Amino acid sequence: MSDSKFTAPVAQELLHSKLLERSPFPSLQEKILAIRNSLRPGQQQMADWQSGPLAISAVPGAGKSTGMAAAAAIAIARQYERSSSRRQLVVVTFTRSAAANIKAKIRKFLRDDLSLPQMGFFVYTLHGLALNIASRHSDLSGLQLENVTLITPTQSHRFIRTAVEQWIGNNQDRYLRLLEGHQFDGEETERLRRQSVLRTEVLPELANTVIHEAKSSGISPELLREWSQQTTDEYAILSVAAGLYEQYQNLMRSRDFIDYDDMILAALRVLENDSARRIEQNQVFAVFEDEAQDSSPLQTQLLEILASDGDNSSLLTDAMNRVSTADSCTDAIHRVSPNSPLNLVRVGDPNQAINSTFTPADPIYFRQFCEECDRIERLATMDQAGRSTRIIIEAANFALTWINNQWLAKTNNGQQIPDNRQVPFRLQTIRPVNAGDPQTNANPAPVGRGLELYTPRDIHQTVELLSQRVIELFGEDPTKNSAAILVRENRQGRWLGEALAPVCKEHNITLYDVGERDRRSHVPQEILALLQFCDRPHSPDYLKAALEALVQRQLIPTQDLNALASLPEEFLYPSPLAASQSETVQKAARLCRNLLRARLELPLYQLISFLALTLNYDQAELATADKLAERVNQQIAGNSSMSGMLSALSEIVSSERFEPVETEDSEERYTRRGQLTIITMHKAKGLDWDYVFLPFLHENLIPGRFWVPPQSQFLGDFTLSEVARAQIRATLHEESTIPDVSQAWEVAKNLKTSEEYRLLYVAMTRAKLLLWMSAAQKAPFTWSKPDNLQEQAPCPVFPALKRQFPECVMNLAAMIK
Repeated sequence: MSDSKFTAPVAQELLHSKLLERSPFPSLQEKILAIRNSLRPGQQQMADWQSGPLAISAVPGAGKSTGMAAAAAIAIARQYERSSSRRQLVVVTFTRSAAANIKAKIRKFLRDDLSLPQMGFFVYTLHGLALNIASRHSDLSGLQLENVTLITPTQSHRFIRTAVEQWIGNNQDRYLRLLEGHQFDGEETERLRRQSVLRTEVLPELANTVIHEAKSSGISPELLREWSQQTTDEYAILSVAAGLYEQYQNLMRSRDFIDYDDMILAALRVLENDSARRIEQNQVFAVFEDEAQDSSPLQTQLLEILASDGDNSSLLTDAMNRVSTADSCTDAIHRVSPNSPLNLVRVGDPNQAINSTFTPADPIYFRQFCEECDRIERLATMDQAGRSTRIIIEAANFALTWINNQWLAKTNNGQQIPDNRQVPFRLQTIRPVNAGDPQTNANPAPVGRGLELYTPRDIHQTVELLSQRVIELFGEDPTKNSAAILVRENRQGRWLGEALAPVCKEHNITLYDVGERDRRSHVPQEILALLQFCDRPHSPDYLKAALEALVQRQLIPTQDLNALASLPEEFLYPSPLAASQSETVQKAARLCRNLLRARLELPLYQLISFLALTLNYDQAELATADKLAERVNQQIAGNSSMSGMLSALSEIVSSERFEPVETEDSEERYTRRGQLTIITMHKAKGLDWDYVFLPFLHENLIPGRFWVPPQSQFLGDFTLSEVARAQIRATLHEESTIPDVSQAWEVAKNLKTSEEYRLLYVAMTRAKLLLWMSAAQKAPFTWSKPDNLQEQAPCPVFPALKRQFPECVMNLAAMIK
């Protein structure tokens, strides 16, 4: 959309400010214009928003968060100027760290640029917003926070496992049909093997996938069962899924547990009530949503209702009907009009949607919102980016176009797809910023060639080349620049961390392996290890695990733990006739005896806090331990015992994603200067570094392929979970028919391929001064066995980049010293 669509009200404001010398707020208008004029064209369009719907499609590095913070501050100032009401602006984003970041920026604009009080707005994550609404109206939401426990279940969670067992008990005919598979000769050993695969892998995975997909879209088990009647597959996959979902919901309700989707549903139950809805809407004058490409259907509905004019009955009736009937949210965008009462600004980049194959997020909804806003001239495009040097921008643009062209040629004989749904990328080109851009050092000069393309002999030569380049880049002033190695999966990061550690130590380069830090989301595991020892101190296994935790925390010296654990009684309470213990062994034994004394002297509910202090946890770890203790004590209330505590802790460690409390800005931790960060491509989204390394770009990982595990191939050449996911999304996308198994499997494969290519695009656009890419000729087939090297084809984009940018292809013969 052209700037002219937005500049008319701004010009009018400028004229107005000259005429209103007697206005009580003449200087505020000038300050608003000063902020507005300091922004780029795309950011200015956001800042010019006055009312109604607005979509902002932003390229990587366009200054999305800065533009949204400036626009939010201006919107608050205008509300402050023209109204005495206490309505607030609600800003919603995807993660807690992003929420903290944008909140700080809005406050800075209000304080430093507008001289206004730092109020008039709230910043939430989507789930935080939902929980806030639900807790204010607990009688309507059904959530009594003091009585419920929040969990993030995986497929190994006991509720999922129990739901599977209960479904099997109630549906023997369906279960036997799954057991039979494509063919079955009745052999008993094979029957037992298939039973194990179905109970522990196939059905739990199906349950976990469908529960998240369905709940996030407001689909009930009953509606899912209705949809299953439109399918004809031999296993009745959607019907099986509906039964598993129903059993899970019953278990959650009976135990007062909730998951994150329940938060959204609880908030929507509140908003179904006319009085509560008016109360909530009267507190809000507009909603700004960041990272809109990652929203699920129910999350979108929640924001629409809050952003609606409470006096407009037709809009609210439509929204509430969708909530109560669990229809797709796609109808919402078709009601958008220039005079819509929907005061909603949605900012995102569908080309950075990288979560839709393992979360319910689906970029199709934001794409459609953009298309409808474009139709009514309410779409702004932030396509200027100052983050990266020009050659990196050219490489990212080329990759986007090449992938889309290849996709169209393969899937549709080169014909453009009208709704642009099936291509991986929205056609949107990153442009360098204009001359005189307010960002300092926008589109900086490249380091070296800016883009370097390597084809090493194998992964070991990859490490040599990468190490050599890192040493060169950090050589002059290690504290000047930041660098990161982006990997596709954590196993690559672990292998790289071990290979690079000696080099980094020799050259005084700080190496920060994010995956290793995350793997040591260690608080639950360490507390469990010590508690298991306290419960059974004479168990060699439990004693050794406790000693390992104490060594890891550097509370006792490193020593031969096997020797100590082999004779627990002699180690803990040596007799007068036993051989004398060394000082290091005595120190370990004293600490272990202190733990056992605490077990006897302290009440059960204080044990976790005591162990956290014993382990010398830092501030964040202590906060995490308190959170863990509260969670465990809540779960065992009414049945407080050591066995109950151990059971609850074991469940959390083995089958949940227990999120630690962060007291440090995670983004700052990952992007420190003088540090080489190893991080996954997924976790790198939203971050940037001066130098970015992308090793191991092979076709078997990007775009990869769906792989049916050999143990479940008796069901067919597909997985039940991905077929169900594709069938559910087809219905949500209002396709005319639910695809059959083979069609759904193809759709699922295409979704994965599209997302993997978007992930590569995100990784490429993290670099500012240098983008280093490599695809070794030999690499592991699986990174669980990194020594098993074989010929591997490169990611298809990589050879295309080498052809397009021949000057960036590096001559390896001249490089290895």
